[in-house]
Amino acid sequence: MKRIGLLMIAALVASAVLTPSTVFAKKENLKLNAAKSNVEWLGKKVTGEHSGTIKVASGNLTIDNGEILDGSFVVDMTSILCTDLKEESKDKLEGHLKSDDFFGVEKFPESKFVIAQGTKMNDGNYKVKGSVTIKGITESVEFTVNLHQHDASTHVSGKVVLDRTKFDVRYGSGSFFDNLGDKTIYDDFELTLDLYLE
Repeated sequence: MKRIGLLMIAALVASAVLTPSTVFAKKENLKLNAAKSNVEWLGKKVTGEHSGTIKVASGNLTIDNGEILDGSFVVDMTSILCTDLKEESKDKLEGHLKSDDFFGVEKFPESKFVIAQGTKMNDGNYKVKGSVTIKGITESVEFTVNLHQHDASTHVSGKVVLDRTKFDVRYGSGSFFDNLGDKTIYDDFELTLDLYLE
C-alpha cells in the first residue's frame, strides 16, 4: 500500500515538473522528425467520406520560456495516400486528388504552413495563428494544438479544418456548381496532426 502511495506521488511530481512551461524553460529550435511524424486527412461528401495520409517533408518550431515564437512546415503533396480504399479504387482516387481537379501536385508539389504566433492556454494547449499556402494561394488560419514531451521528442497534436475552395480546389463543390446531387463533395476537409520534433 505504501509502495502504491509513493508511486502516485512520484507520478504527480513528474507531471508537475514536465509541464510545457518547465520543459521549454529556455529557447529551443526544434526540427521535425519526418520519419516519425504523420498527418491524416479526411474529406466528406454527400454519400460518405474518404481518408488517408500525407507526409510532412520538413519543419521547425521555436519555443522560448514555454511560448511558441514561430515555425514553419512543408508538406509533400505528392505523398497523398488514400487508406480507406483498395487496389484500383485507391489508385484512381489518389490520382484524382493529385490531378489539376484537386491539388495539381505536378505544378504545386509542396504546401506550406507558417506559424506567426502561438498563445499559451492551459494543459499544454496553444492557440496558433499563421498562414497556409496550397496551390500557390495563401490564407490565414487559426486553430489549437497540444504540445507535450514524449521521451526525447516534443509531440505536437491538433486538428485543422480548411475550406478547399479558398485554394482553388472547387471540383464537386456545391458552392460553385449546381445540380450535383449526391456527387457533391463538401468544401471543408480535416487534417489531424501527429508531429514529432527534436
